[in-house]
Amino acid sequence: MSPHSTEPPGRAVAGPLDGVRVVELAGIGPGPFASMLLADLGADVVRVDRPGPSPLAGDPAYDVTNRNKRSVLVDLKSPEGPASVRALAARAEILMEGCRPGVAERLGVGPEACMAANPALVYGRMTGWGQRGPLAARAGHDIGYIATSGALSMTGTPDGPPAFPANLLGDYAGGSLYLTTGVLAALLTARATGRGQVVDAAIVDGAAHLTTMFWGMLAEGTWRDIRGSNLLDGGCPYYGVYETADGRWMAVGALEPQFYAVFVSLLGLDGNQLPDRSDPGNWPALRAAFTTRFRSATREEWTAVFEGSDACVAPVLSLREAAGHHHLAGRGTYSEAHGITQPAPAPRFSETPGTLRLPPALPGTHTLDVARDWDVPELLKDHC
Repeated sequence: MSPHSTEPPGRAVAGPLDGVRVVELAGIGPGPFASMLLADLGADVVRVDRPGPSPLAGDPAYDVTNRNKRSVLVDLKSPEGPASVRALAARAEILMEGCRPGVAERLGVGPEACMAANPALVYGRMTGWGQRGPLAARAGHDIGYIATSGALSMTGTPDGPPAFPANLLGDYAGGSLYLTTGVLAALLTARATGRGQVVDAAIVDGAAHLTTMFWGMLAEGTWRDIRGSNLLDGGCPYYGVYETADGRWMAVGALEPQFYAVFVSLLGLDGNQLPDRSDPGNWPALRAAFTTRFRSATREEWTAVFEGSDACVAPVLSLREAAGHHHLAGRGTYSEAHGITQPAPAPRFSETPGTLRLPPALPGTHTLDVARDWDVPELLKDHC
């Protein structure tokens, strides 16, 4: 773990999105994470928080998805509130919100209202079901979105339930990453044409899009639509996880023949005596052999065996363990910033790297500063 930012020493760093102004209407889950990505890369992200407690009742001082942002407090149900948001939108290039369809419009801060004074505004909308469709108005969460998209069906063992990957696959991969890609692509168009647009980022769309490769494999006949029976979903014995003697786990990804040869050799097995790995009929026997060997030593012992090799084997680390891993520490993947251990900005840029400039924004802390910097006197009226 590195205590420092990831920029090269001695260089003044602004980030590749320096000068881009972003308004975030406060929400939970994928919306805040998406705007954090932009903030990490230098954008001036102003989060519009509402009066009252946090929706998830957590301490905002530890919500690192609100790092590198500034917060203003606006009551969207007050007479002055919507005008304040529209004034911010008039001075921004991107606005992002995560309300159910129609809610932003009812509050007076929908795309039509915000783009009236700023036709070049990129208006990003983050939802689970999307702006249109039979389920658009329904409530939902990550697990339901990845279930509906088919992504959840691909995780877990064939004789067990699907294994849900926290909210990483839906909220953040299928949601946040697609929203940020969408608004940045739309920003390029807006700068070239002077015309903004609405970006409809639905988690079900993004999660489905993530499965693109497997649809090709289904058509080819090289992927079975049955959980835990394929090359990359745990069905294959040389691409999976194995329990060690101390109840921990090792992850194996020895797909290529040359890496597989190193793997079985370091595991202490004779490759010439093992069944042909290319025949799925032999997979149960191979799995049994690998399982027995891994259970003969601890995770630490197996880590030492495979360390530095091309066997494509790694220990399964917890979050706290990952922050102390020597490779991640050497790269500065994790950072101790503002009293909190957290991932550093990603990806890396050679000339304008992202930084951890500001701690998590406490609601309303920057109202006066933003009113001055963005020249939005409407915020002062609402603030008073």
